[in-house]
Amino acid sequence: MVELVPFAVPVAGDKTLLVWELSSGPTAEALQHSVFTVFSQFGLLYSVRVFPNAAVAGPGFYGIIKFYSARDAHRAQKACDQKQLFQTSPVKVRLGTSNKAVQHNTLALNSCRCQELANYYFGFNGWSKRIIKLQDLSNLEEREKPDIVTPLQKQSLKFFCALEVVLPSHECRSPGVGMAEEPLDNLEEGSLSFLMKRKVTQKLAIQKAMTDAFQKRLIVVLGGHKPPSCCDKVREWHGHIYATFSNNCKVCSPPATQLVLILLVSNSSCQPCGQREEECVSDFTSEEEEFRLPELA
Repeated sequence: MVELVPFAVPVAGDKTLLVWELSSGPTAEALQHSVFTVFSQFGLLYSVRVFPNAAVAGPGFYGIIKFYSARDAHRAQKACDQKQLFQTSPVKVRLGTSNKAVQHNTLALNSCRCQELANYYFGFNGWSKRIIKLQDLSNLEEREKPDIVTPLQKQSLKFFCALEVVLPSHECRSPGVGMAEEPLDNLEEGSLSFLMKRKVTQKLAIQKAMTDAFQKRLIVVLGGHKPPSCCDKVREWHGHIYATFSNNCKVCSPPATQLVLILLVSNSSCQPCGQREEECVSDFTSEEEEFRLPELA
């Protein structure tokens, strides 16, 4: 069975599992960790959430699990339904349902999620990013027309980034662009707060460009079979598809070989720029060096 895995927030019912009759003993946080540990063995998870039962249902918890892959969700449901897993009593696991009459907006994954998905299917060393241009567009009008003075309360930092996501072993490149703007809030140029705000804006522009680059790709997964005997990699198909094989199933024994194809087409299922997951810069530190482009020889 062929499955398309886009770099988008999963919303389909066949990628969602409902788990109930979870024990009321542990805390919700402990249960969430246990649920994640068990179900992450079947594939990459987008989210795991655990909630207390409604008062009419009695004590206990239920969980909602979202996979990136419908195939992984189906395998997890079959393997875990009516099993004790991490508690003394069995749990119930069911696939979610979706109302076809309801149209869901598909949101693009943020850059952190895109990297997580790419690492899972292509490997940590299977892809990289190359920054082509990182340009400061702050107060561009004022610099081009010195007679125009921007009020302090309207001044902001603005950066533009152009980059490409590269899969070197498959000679695959995907361009992306992004722009970030942050208000200055009367910060003095040269101050530590100003420099921190400048670096955060740069990073946001890079992250948005990376998200844009990943949206131009779809992952096509062909699972449950061995690679063809003629070669262990499909380099190209009609100039549009590159492929690699990976043994990322932790449950199967021996592991099931998956054929992962990178489809080089524009993914029109995601909404235009701006309608995407919020970018996270929580891993930003003051010790991080200024982003610099390599000098061209």
